[in-house]
Amino acid sequence: MTIGETMALFRTREIGSLRHASDLVLGIGGAESNVAIALQRLGVSTSWLGRVGADALGERVVRELRAEGLQVHDIIDPQASTGLMVKERPTSASTSVYYYRSGSAGSHLNADDIPSGWIEDSALLHVSGITALISESAREGISAAVDRARAAGVLVSFDINYRSALAPAEHAGHILRSFAERADIVFGGPEELTLLNPDRDPAQIAGDLLRGGCREIVLKRGADGAAVFSPDSVVESPGFIIDVLDTVGAGDAFVAGYLSGMLHGLDVTDRLRRANACGALLCMSPGDWEASPRLVEIERFVHPSGDPVAR
Repeated sequence: MTIGETMALFRTREIGSLRHASDLVLGIGGAESNVAIALQRLGVSTSWLGRVGADALGERVVRELRAEGLQVHDIIDPQASTGLMVKERPTSASTSVYYYRSGSAGSHLNADDIPSGWIEDSALLHVSGITALISESAREGISAAVDRARAAGVLVSFDINYRSALAPAEHAGHILRSFAERADIVFGGPEELTLLNPDRDPAQIAGDLLRGGCREIVLKRGADGAAVFSPDSVVESPGFIIDVLDTVGAGDAFVAGYLSGMLHGLDVTDRLRRANACGALLCMSPGDWEASPRLVEIERFVHPSGDPVAR
């Protein structure tokens, strides 16, 4: 189960500033739904819950998610609009994302939106630091969801996924730490983990979380691969050398790859390899989730035949 805001997304086709863009591509995007779509494609039955406006963009969000096979629990908010983000590629090596989500339908998420039994009947609940910071009611909503999951023995996955536009680091740190401390699996980059305790390095913070009851801390290092800290060991895995087109959404694909591996019974080494492959494949195409791979595509990427044309 995933809970969070999915927004409409406009992105430029060509490289250059929005000031001179001649047209835009319309899609959708959101950290939790990116993970949900990727999990569904990897063979994990997944549900998404969130609010959208009573508008055409909200209909677009719901339609796209259902088309991907997700079980969608959408709450239509007649008082607020569906959020919007806009992406541009100022240069071939950079991407800029602008958010128009203040007061959006997704930010009105609250604990009452989550139906009885919805979490308790699942194997895993995944939430992110984005929803924890978009509004007080959304934070309370996913906090209640986490507490319900823990009480029911449902695994909790938390991706720190810090966005500085939502809150300054000094304000966000203790909020994100409160979720990390209640999760079974925590995902984050080195800077994100340090945000939880600026006085300690990522390895020390991972140790603190493990001693507090977390099962695994997954350190995302981008092109440098990833590592998993558990009570018994530290397992590292290298990344893949690729030509990067767009990194937005790669972290979500990585998370889905790792969680799917865990739910499929893979060991940590194989989970990391799948996760790194998912992140790499996402970086090689435009879009936040459109290139999320299926298992056969991961196998083809990890064990290439030498012929770039699949026949």
